[in-house]
Amino acid sequence: MVEVGEKKLLARGGKGGRGNSKFATPTRQVPKFAEQGTRGDEFTFVLELKMIADVGLVGFPNVGKSTLLSIMTSAKPKIADYHFTTLEPNLGVVKLDNGQSFVMADIPGLIEGAHEGVGLGHDFLRHIERTKVFVHVVDCAQIEGRDAVEDLNTINGEILKYKEKLKDRVQIIAANKMDIPGSEENFDRLKVEAEKLGFEIFPISGATRKGIKELFNRVGEIVATTEVEPLEEIVELINEDDDREWTLKKDNEVFVIEGKLVEKIMNSVNFEDTESLQYFQRFLNKMGINQALEDAGIQEGDTVRIGESEFEYVR
Repeated sequence: MVEVGEKKLLARGGKGGRGNSKFATPTRQVPKFAEQGTRGDEFTFVLELKMIADVGLVGFPNVGKSTLLSIMTSAKPKIADYHFTTLEPNLGVVKLDNGQSFVMADIPGLIEGAHEGVGLGHDFLRHIERTKVFVHVVDCAQIEGRDAVEDLNTINGEILKYKEKLKDRVQIIAANKMDIPGSEENFDRLKVEAEKLGFEIFPISGATRKGIKELFNRVGEIVATTEVEPLEEIVELINEDDDREWTLKKDNEVFVIEGKLVEKIMNSVNFEDTESLQYFQRFLNKMGINQALEDAGIQEGDTVRIGESEFEYVR
């Protein structure tokens, strides 16, 4: 046995002789001892909320996303002709004439460099991951002085740089502001680019509501037939109790046993209770630790260390 002061830990012995017991777990309907409990584990978790929406409206600021949301849902986003008017996503429920409904989110305006956190990039981009369909709103009137085709490619570039797997997400182009003179020519160029990328495109006007019904009827069809797998596991469960590995080494004249499970069991032993000590002895035998000590040449009176506890080895 291993002995320290009045505390005794059987290293062999018991009815199993020199470790020959099968060490079947005894049935204790009424336990006679209580484990002391183990040291708690400390973890730091960072929890990030990502909205769950069927459809995400994406595009540069001031292209008409909030207007579409207000037309198709009962949401009341603030709408004005300023950059970054929308500073946080807005959600609304779209109800179609056929009775279908789905959740749509106005993802605040993205800009070049958003994948690197420029502007409010990461705050915006994280919300698009769990949507089934992107409705990419493009300003065909080019009111802001940007080019419609460049806008399409820039926003898609930012999305793919953020998460490359999003390239497989269904996307529909909503060519907005078609009521403004000069938009037809830009639409024709945008249509060629969209078809090249394999995207459906719908000409619409948030001001006159032309084409919006056709757009969202098609979106509804896609939502009804599309399933989205999460890009990442949200929670990873770690069970360290399953880590039964241990090591035996010699530090000067001390035999040192290290291992997560053996140290956890060690810390739970009640040294004032014989049954608790016997339980630990059976554990050491079952794990092969006592045999390993013998094979390593341990002698009676040698010191064994497990965790922060040391014991004298006694045969």
